[in-house]
Amino acid sequence: MQKGQIRVQTENIFPIIKKFLYSDHEIFLRELVSNAVDAVQKLKTLSSIGEFKGELGDLNIEVALDAKEKTITITDNGVGMTKEEVDKYLNQVAFSGAEEFLSKYKDANIIGHFGLGFYSSFMVAEKVELLTQSHNADAATVYWSCDGSPEFELYEVEKRNRGTKIILHVAEDSKEFLDGHRLKGILEKFCKFLPVPIYFKDAAEEKKGDEAPTPINNVAPIWIKKPSELTKEDYEKFYRELYPFGETPLFWIHLNVDYPFNLTGILYFPKIKQSHEIQKDKIQLYCNQVFVTDEVKDIVPEFLMLLHGVIDSPDIPLNVSRSYLQGDPNVRKINNHITKKVADKLEEIFNNDRASFEEKWESLGLFVKYGMMTDDKFLEKANKFLIMEEALADDTNPENKPKFFTLDEYKNETSALQKNKEGKHVILYTTQPVQQHAFIKACNEKGFKVVKMETLIDAAFINTMEMKWENVHFVRVDADIVDNLIDKQEHNDIVLSKDEQEALKNLFNFSINDLHVTVEVKGLTPDATPVVATRPEFMRRMKDMGAIGGGMAAFYAQMPDEVTLTINGNHPIFQKILKMEDKDQQEKQVRNLADLALLSQGLLKGNYLTGFINRNIELMHQQVAEKA
Repeated sequence: MQKGQIRVQTENIFPIIKKFLYSDHEIFLRELVSNAVDAVQKLKTLSSIGEFKGELGDLNIEVALDAKEKTITITDNGVGMTKEEVDKYLNQVAFSGAEEFLSKYKDANIIGHFGLGFYSSFMVAEKVELLTQSHNADAATVYWSCDGSPEFELYEVEKRNRGTKIILHVAEDSKEFLDGHRLKGILEKFCKFLPVPIYFKDAAEEKKGDEAPTPINNVAPIWIKKPSELTKEDYEKFYRELYPFGETPLFWIHLNVDYPFNLTGILYFPKIKQSHEIQKDKIQLYCNQVFVTDEVKDIVPEFLMLLHGVIDSPDIPLNVSRSYLQGDPNVRKINNHITKKVADKLEEIFNNDRASFEEKWESLGLFVKYGMMTDDKFLEKANKFLIMEEALADDTNPENKPKFFTLDEYKNETSALQKNKEGKHVILYTTQPVQQHAFIKACNEKGFKVVKMETLIDAAFINTMEMKWENVHFVRVDADIVDNLIDKQEHNDIVLSKDEQEALKNLFNFSINDLHVTVEVKGLTPDATPVVATRPEFMRRMKDMGAIGGGMAAFYAQMPDEVTLTINGNHPIFQKILKMEDKDQQEKQVRNLADLALLSQGLLKGNYLTGFINRNIELMHQQVAEKA
């Protein structure tokens, strides 16, 4: 029998491990099961090269819980350890057996690189026992135990089967891990795709009949296979395995790189019907099939954080607890590669099946626009497949279905009518096709093409693209009267005299809370709307950006809405209104016309909307009385 002290720099190693090494105590199970997988994989490697000539048998790992005895036991039938190896790897903390093995057998599939993983058991255990039998049949079976102090016991015992058994005597402050559902949940979280079958056994739940136990993990997830070996059904089935309640994804990208870094995985494009359905942290990061985290912001470009799926890479640098990433050139390379793969896939679908691409645009547009704003390399590629959906007034041509335009297609279609004096292409857009219907119709009648920009990110997208695209300017359809949307035009052909125009402006000179109203008289066609309410593009944009951002932009969010009331001086109704002798009726008629225009912009609210309704009722009663 051997007794001694674990050789470490400080006698306080265990409190440090328990409190600081791992941020989450449930990690202990991942580390111990990962070590067991390593032991099995090592044995396979030795067998494949002829250094182990015995029978491999049914290689597996068992995690057994006995809540009454307050123990958790992890058993494998892998490579095992000799007495010398136990002394070397367990009694010299942080000397990694996996690291040494890797240096000798570089092609071995080994998870652990840290050697401290075994000691994570002391985060939850007041005592740890280990029984191990080396694959070398001549070696003795050895027993090791430690109670969390630097003291340990190590001695030979009666021969047992090949492999290692670790028994954790769970401490009082970690009793949560004696709950069967909790423990199984941790296994399924971290070990769901490990390459060796893992069985969970709870002493409190006896198996019924002769039902054969089933492993908790899928030992061959599809991301480790070649794309040529997989079908559409395989990818969709795996998606349901990852997200049991998720809708069938739009499509997916299979990552399979072995140079200059190792990277495998599958990224799924989910359906996103509404902007508020956006959910991040749906991509899972694995290291040799061991779950690490679902926070992958340093690996996956920000705009692709909305994707779902898995990424697996042994080349992603992790800290000792594997809980966060560390700066490394490989992270940037992987990030760039994922961006390129996504851009190539989107371009491929656009080129080969544009109709399908357009059908999926409601979900895809969010990814594409976000990427174009945040990644210039992606922007360069996405300029070819960004599409904008046309907005049509329903009664313009019922049989005419809205089209989708790329940027170049839109420019070609509108080059004759939608270039301003500065030579810039003016992209007319709507953020609310129903509310802005009248403005869209006016544009359609002029031959202008209007596109939809109605998602959460479109305000930021428009501002960004005006800086990144050359000679392009966006104007919302209600930014001005239709004749002024492309270039400001002077209108001198007004039938009213200057005095009448001034009198008309004065009639519209009333205040409305929370609105800054500017009144102008223009000479529009007689059959055009009597009053048009528009919202100047610059100030409206500043308010929109201020509503979602902070800093200086927040200042604009607090300012009143800017509204321009354009009075059609050629509309016959104003000649009648100017001749009215009943000033009260005159005021009501004018206010009614203004309110109708403001209502079209959604700016008539509260008491003003109530007043508008009451005035209409009163005028209606008066008209009935006059006819009677």
